[in-house]
Amino acid sequence: MHIMAVGFVFYGVGMVMINAFNGSGDTWTPTKVNFFGFWLFQIPIAYLLANYFEMGATGVFIAIPVAEGAITVVSFILFKRGGWKLKKV
Repeated sequence: MHIMAVGFVFYGVGMVMINAFNGSGDTWTPTKVNFFGFWLFQIPIAYLLANYFEMGATGVFIAIPVAEGAITVVSFILFKRGGWKLKKV
């Protein structure tokens, strides 16, 4: 419960950032960020922590806020770059 509580802050901010892209008409940026963040980052980190570092379920629960934090940071950087402003709807 404590591990997931840390991730909720990142989850909330990241969700706002991702949906800001969607609202502007830039749907490819959130698709790419979520694909890389969840499929290529969160799942391998969860697997490594659970099995390689023998943390079990705790490792899986640690991987969630770590991935959410990374998604939030990447989304913030992409938002500040402003490429989403150039998309034509």
